[in-house]
Amino acid sequence: MVIDTAKVLELVMLVDDNDTDNFISKRIIEITKFAKRVEVKSSGKGALDYLREFQNDADNLPSIIFLDINMPIVDGFVFLYEFEKFGELVRNKCKVIILSSSDNKRDIDKIVNNDFVIKFITKPLTEVALDEIRLSNI
Repeated sequence: MVIDTAKVLELVMLVDDNDTDNFISKRIIEITKFAKRVEVKSSGKGALDYLREFQNDADNLPSIIFLDINMPIVDGFVFLYEFEKFGELVRNKCKVIILSSSDNKRDIDKIVNNDFVIKFITKPLTEVALDEIRLSNI
């Protein structure tokens, strides 16, 4: 596969409490050269704290946030509720893609109807899924 270097993102974020899923997702992002940097957060709270810290620093904001739904304390729904409160820079730069193993139709319907969610991907993250994202000019 030939990688279009113009399509390599600067930074993406993984938000998942499962270390194995994070490891697999990070490796596939690195192997496919989908992004130069991968910021891994093991909780929704950790991800929100990161966004708050860099909310005025576009260079350190991820272009894509891969967000799991089912996490303790700050799950995907709470994350999105808090995400809506960020300023325009964060809301416009950071595109949210749900990366989840959940097959709960109600959860899926509720989350894909959120204005900030642009796609739903079922775990595990794959090269095919990343190619689709790359081709969709997200």
